[in-house]
Amino acid sequence: MPGKEQQRIAPLPPRIIPRDQHNISRSRIGPNVLKVLYRLKNAGYKSYLVGGCVRDLLLDKQPKDFDVATDAHPEQIRELFRNCRLIGRRFRLAHILFGREIVEVSTFRASHDRARAHEGHSAEGGRIVRDNVYGDIEEDVWRRDFTVNALFYNIQDFSVVDYVGGMKDIQRRQLRPLGDPDQRYREDPVRMLRAVRFAVKLDMEIEPEAARQIRERAPLLEDVPAARLFEEFLKMFLHGHARDTFRRLRDYRLFGHLFPAAERAMTGPSGETARTLMTQVLTDTDRRYREDRPISPALPLAALFWHPVQELAENHCSKGLSRIQAMELAGAALLSRQIKSLSIPRLVTATVRDIWEFQARFEERWIKQRRERLQKHPALRASYDFLALRHEAGEEVGELVQRWRELAMSAPVAGNRQRMRQDGHRDGRRRGPLGFRRGRGRGGRRGRGDRDRRE
Repeated sequence: MPGKEQQRIAPLPPRIIPRDQHNISRSRIGPNVLKVLYRLKNAGYKSYLVGGCVRDLLLDKQPKDFDVATDAHPEQIRELFRNCRLIGRRFRLAHILFGREIVEVSTFRASHDRARAHEGHSAEGGRIVRDNVYGDIEEDVWRRDFTVNALFYNIQDFSVVDYVGGMKDIQRRQLRPLGDPDQRYREDPVRMLRAVRFAVKLDMEIEPEAARQIRERAPLLEDVPAARLFEEFLKMFLHGHARDTFRRLRDYRLFGHLFPAAERAMTGPSGETARTLMTQVLTDTDRRYREDRPISPALPLAALFWHPVQELAENHCSKGLSRIQAMELAGAALLSRQIKSLSIPRLVTATVRDIWEFQARFEERWIKQRRERLQKHPALRASYDFLALRHEAGEEVGELVQRWRELAMSAPVAGNRQRMRQDGHRDGRRRGPLGFRRGRGRGGRRGRGDRDRRE
């Protein structure tokens, strides 16, 4: 007898929403995306927009990018487009290059059962590790994560094709996984983070059973590659919805599996203070995003671990170390443990440590020559911003804020990671706030985890 998944992926008659019954217009689709859609169609292949871009257009939002799905295989796509390159291990994708713009084209995937029939496609526990098995649109629709991301826009007749009730869920503002939530989360635990991110971003509620399963399956995140989790961290905390995402991650018991030290601090004796600081920093991060100002992941990370690093530093101080030495050792130790679950790049951890150490240096009184030297450090402005946010969160550092305001406001703002790299390193060795050399410490491994961007 076929299992539930086999029954669900049986071909179903889709609901076809004709052009006069939806709000998607070709004028809102990029010209290069239309070129790709029409060339595939004219070559005899099926050609659809799919996923988040269709969802956003239906919600009257302008998509950041457009994904195309087709029955053409990657090698056939490359034959049609000279400006094509094939990427991916877990799933082969075609990138069509138009200068700096990339249109991603994916081939319809086969059902889970057909994919599992191929040796080596699933790891222990049901997690998918490789997925290059092609199918048709009726199978592909069930391989996507949520109903609102499983809608297809057909360039043939400009209709929206809905196999799974995604249009109704958009109207109800409900985020609902496709298939059995438990199985979907086991296949890819990152879907739990995506559920939270989409729910916040789209102002939707997660379907009750799916929400319950998130709370139960949260420990699965511990098996996800640390580099992939850092990518999800960037999406959750640097795109304008950080404060609400933080609250929902804690509500769904996901937060502690990403940031165990921070979760312990937020449930401990100083929990209210830690939560207030984090909320203050993330509110500021969201405001910077809306104002199109530079955003670094270092500031939210510095806030996440501020109370744990203070506790470690106090232990070192009790053994006779100076406040600055203690903060340096505590920061290195804490981040060394954290990168096991969230692979933070070394450049970011270096900036986080600078922010923490500056908090200790702000407490000292500097002679004029050192203040002028300090002003040139690329982390000064971010460190002062963190000091001011500590003050807004209720910490008694108001006098320090006043003392350092003029110097910090005249310091340059590091606009991007490359600038921080150039200014923050000398002779292959990173220097501290006063320019002295120090050990590099442990940083996160570079590299990118496999991503399933098609969902």
